[in-house]
This record gives sequence, structure tokens and C-alpha cells, in this order.
Amino acid sequence: MLDIALLPGEYAVCRLAAGTPVPDAMSNDLRDTDVVTVSWTSDGISVICPTDRAPAQAVVETVWRCLRVTAPMELSGTGSLAALVDPLAEARVSVVTFSTFDTDYLLVPAVRLTEGIAALQRAGHRVTG
Repeated sequence: MLDIALLPGEYAVCRLAAGTPVPDAMSNDLRDTDVVTVSWTSDGISVICPTDRAPAQAVVETVWRCLRVTAPMELSGTGSLAALVDPLAEARVSVVTFSTFDTDYLLVPAVRLTEGIAALQRAGHRVTG
């Protein structure tokens, strides 16, 4: 069982063309609850951020809600992300995931948030927020 917090606000999943500079605003003046992640590949740049921080030149997929595993995760641990994604897949709830050094994050479509939380709770996880 994992403890999961629903973060406030709505999130966007964004795509920028390869080589596009990421706007400075992505890292400036982050609120305490904001989560921003940027991934670079030769194919392009992916950004996950609060919708009000989405880069103007990006292709944007909105509206998502962000869930955060509250306890630090061990990098050597196995199965934690599967324990979260599998119940969502069974409930037919789309999910976008990313991990930091300390924990895992999941984004679910805002229109499916109730079903997503219910699926996680049925799997034994605690969701707050």
C-alpha cells in the first residue's frame, strides 16, 4: 500500500521541438506545490507543468491532475510504479508517469480523476487531498 497525495491545480503535458530553449519562467517563482519536469531527447522536449506555466510555443495536452507518492521511494525498489499503473489500466484510466530521485508522480486526465482515485483505493492505496 502506498500513500498518494493529489496535488492542487491542473497540469499540462507539453511538447517542444528539439532544440527549443525552455523558457526561464519554467523554473522561476515556483509555488510550494508546483511540480515541473523537463525531459530532453533528440526527438523533442517534454514538459509537465501546471497549466498556467505551459510554454506558449508548445503543443499542449491538458487537463491532467497530478498525484504524488508521499513517501520517499528507494531507487532499488521494484514494482511500486506497476502497483499504481496496473489498477489504473484495469479501470481504463490513461496515465502519464514520471519519477524523481525521491518519488513517483502520476498524471490522470481530470475528467477521469474520480475513477482513477477509486481504482487506486480499490488496490489498497490511500489517496489524500
